[in-house]
Amino acid sequence: MKEQIKEVATLVGGFLTAIMGFLATLNIRYEWLTEASISAFVTALVAGGMLAVGIYAAWKNTYVSKKAKKQKKELQKKGLK
Repeated sequence: MKEQIKEVATLVGGFLTAIMGFLATLNIRYEWLTEASISAFVTALVAGGMLAVGIYAAWKNTYVSKKAKKQKKELQKKGLK
């Protein structure tokens, strides 16, 4: 999953860089669209993706929800937990 997040972030970064290059050939420049801003955006995208994966993994691997608590009781009854 982490590798997929990095691939998507790289794709977005490449897309934004291509747009920046295209606009530069048309002599259209935006102060906020720079290599540094694209790099920062990609970094934030990767960090957000990793945070989402971490939260999801923590949620799925604990017995917090009602369904998970019920599942834990069943596993304990069968001696599997």
